[in-house]
Amino acid sequence: MCPKIIKNIKNILNSKNNRCKRYQSCPIKFYVDQGKLDPEWVENYCLVGNKNCVRYQMEESGIDHPDNMLPNGTIKNIN
Repeated sequence: MCPKIIKNIKNILNSKNNRCKRYQSCPIKFYVDQGKLDPEWVENYCLVGNKNCVRYQMEESGIDHPDNMLPNGTIKNIN
């Protein structure tokens, strides 16, 4: 089985336990749902509770950030 498929299956199986507490309200989720961003953003950050998410870190620190800031801190023009 392809390593990427295995990784995706593991992410799905662990998603409920490790999902970011901000997942349901995160703009990144909505952009992925709308097809404006690659699902890998959600798979690699939101569903695995990735504390390296810059958005998460800023929100936990009370720092404002734009909706179009990706989990790695890059600002992306999303239309």
